[in-house]
Amino acid sequence: MSKIVDQIKKPVATEMELFEEKFKQSMKSAVPLLDKITHYIIKRKGKQLRPMFVFLCSKLCGEVTESSYRAASLIELLHTATLVHDDVVDDSNLRRGFFSVNALWKNKIAVLVGDYLLSRGLLLSVENEEHQLLKIVSNAVREMSEGELLQIEKARRLDISEEVYFDIIRQKTASLIASCCAAGAQSVKADADVIEKMRLFGEYTGIAFQLKDDLFDYGSGDIGKPTGIDIKEQKMTLPLIYALSKATFMVKRKLIHIVKNNNNDPEKVKYVIDYVITSGGIEYAQKLMLNYRQRALDILSHFKDGEAKTSLQQLVIYTTERTK
Repeated sequence: MSKIVDQIKKPVATEMELFEEKFKQSMKSAVPLLDKITHYIIKRKGKQLRPMFVFLCSKLCGEVTESSYRAASLIELLHTATLVHDDVVDDSNLRRGFFSVNALWKNKIAVLVGDYLLSRGLLLSVENEEHQLLKIVSNAVREMSEGELLQIEKARRLDISEEVYFDIIRQKTASLIASCCAAGAQSVKADADVIEKMRLFGEYTGIAFQLKDDLFDYGSGDIGKPTGIDIKEQKMTLPLIYALSKATFMVKRKLIHIVKNNNNDPEKVKYVIDYVITSGGIEYAQKLMLNYRQRALDILSHFKDGEAKTSLQQLVIYTTERTK
C-alpha cells in the first residue's frame, strides 16, 4: 500500500519534503523536555494523508503558496494536539504501534504538550494573518470535540440511530479531512463556492474512510486491528447499527447485552459478528461507503484534468480499498 501512497503523492512530493522541514520548525521549543517530546512525535508520524490532501487541493485550485504550507502545518499541529489528548482520554498506551506520549511521560505532561501544539497552531495563523484558515481549522476542532462527546453520551445506551451515527462520524472523522481540502483551496484564494465544494469533497471522503474502518471489524487480513475490537470496546459501527435495526426485540436485547457485558468472550463476540454478517450489515455499510465515494468523485469531475485531480481520485479510491 505504501507504493500506492507514493504514487498518489508524486505531484506534490517536493512540497511534502519542504513541508516536513517547515513543520519541524513550527514545533520547536526552547524548553528541552518539550523539544524532546515533539521530536519523538515527529519521528513516529503516519502516512501524512492530511498534508497530502491540503497540497493536492491547492494544486487542483491553483498553485501551492506559502499559505498552503501554513495550512498544512496548522492542520498537523492541531490534529497532533487532538491525538495526544485523545490518548489521555482513551487511556491508551500505544499510538501507531509505538508508546504514546502519556505512556512515556504521564498524563499531566501529555495534556500540556497537547496544549502547547494547539497554541503553536493558533500563533502560526495569527502571526501570518491567516484568519480564514484559522476559522476553517478551528471549526473542525470544535466539530471533532462535539462528535467525541456525542459518541460518549450516546454510547452508554448502545442503541443509536443511523442518523446519530452519521452525525458522530461527520464530526469526529470527516470534519478534519473536510478542513484539509477547504484549507487547501483557501490557501490559493479560491472562490467561496470552490472552497465549499472542496469542503464537501473532503467530508464525503472522510465518511467513506470511516465506513471502511467499520468494515475492518468484520473481516480478517492486514487491517491493523484484530477482528471484533470495536465490539470489545463497545463502539457502535454501521454494520452493527443496521443489524440491530433489523433484529427482533429479544435478539436485539441479547446483542446489546453481549456488547455491554460479554465483550471479552470470544464465542459471544463471534455470535455478534456472525449475526451482523447474516443480517446484511456488511453489504449495507459497503453500499453506503461506495455511495459516499462516488459523491466525492462526482465533485472532482467539475475540475479540470491534471495530475492533482488524478491523485485526488486515486486517494479517494485508496481510502476505501486499503487493507489497514
